[in-house]
Amino acid sequence: MEVKEAEPNSSMRRALLVINCFVLAIGNCGGPLMMRLYFIHGGKRVWFSSWLETGGWPIILFPIAWAYLHRRRTQPTSRNKFFFMKPPLFIASAVIGILTGFDDYLYAYGVARLPVSTSSLIIAAQLAFTAGFAFLLVKQKFTSYSINAVFLLTIGAGVLALNTSSDRPENESNKEYVMGFLMTIAAAVLYGFILPLVELMYKKAKQEISYALVMEIQMVMCLFATVLCTVGMLVNNDFKVISREAREFGLGETKYYVVAISSAIIWQGFFLGAIGVIFCASSLVSGIMIAVLLPVTEILAVIFLKEKFQAEKGVALALSLWGFVSYFYGEIKQTKKKKRALETEMPPVPTSPETV
Repeated sequence: MEVKEAEPNSSMRRALLVINCFVLAIGNCGGPLMMRLYFIHGGKRVWFSSWLETGGWPIILFPIAWAYLHRRRTQPTSRNKFFFMKPPLFIASAVIGILTGFDDYLYAYGVARLPVSTSSLIIAAQLAFTAGFAFLLVKQKFTSYSINAVFLLTIGAGVLALNTSSDRPENESNKEYVMGFLMTIAAAVLYGFILPLVELMYKKAKQEISYALVMEIQMVMCLFATVLCTVGMLVNNDFKVISREAREFGLGETKYYVVAISSAIIWQGFFLGAIGVIFCASSLVSGIMIAVLLPVTEILAVIFLKEKFQAEKGVALALSLWGFVSYFYGEIKQTKKKKRALETEMPPVPTSPETV
């Protein structure tokens, strides 16, 4: 049985899409910067950094509670529940959450070894894999505009990777750099698989998917990812050394905890925005948005982390903006085409027979 997403009206769906894109932008740009800030100033715990990516999951309880109270006021009924999620959807969300936990570790390991500019490798590969898996899992249809966008965004991110060797951190061995590179690629492959998998879960769910339920899915996914990372922290003895690491942190003990808490909050924006865009549009659009935001992250890294801004980053910015415009221009054309087709297919209004 395939059910599906509750269909909000078009204006509501567009509003939700804009909001989720904004939330995704904050998380996608701020998350890597906060994580790199932690490592630059003395942080060394990869599992702890992974844990921070999803450890802020209790924050989602606030919008879920607000949605519940809103429903009680506007739709009073005995069937109004705090949680809508049924067991099959819970299990699917938990499995994807565990995969997300592994992806968190792979990504954190890469960020610990590579400069922020090398995140281009993640995004470049991730977009290509997202497109491929979306085609296989959810039969994503491509237009010439979406293919052009994927190509341009992938090339733009790849251009950034051309100069990463000159950004290699000091006192880092070649082996560590290569391991960081390989872990980053693995994270790209895995997350490129996770995004279409979330879309497939929406399509195969045996219950109606509303945005309130999307938030529940986000919470469960992050909860199980956090459980996995907590096990990793226990095995790696991270809990025993956090207080010492905080005292030795380059920016001071107080700022250590500020960075950690801010990171947990900002990353929630990334995950909620990513699956929210999937709900409002598709996994491909979510992947494209992540790729489009890459140059913004690069510029912020130059401003706040004092990284170099080479010519390659300017080229990547131009290509990414071109890809972004190409995709959404294609979407606008497709929407207008469908609207004209619907108007053409509408049957004429029947007239009452003339009375004699």
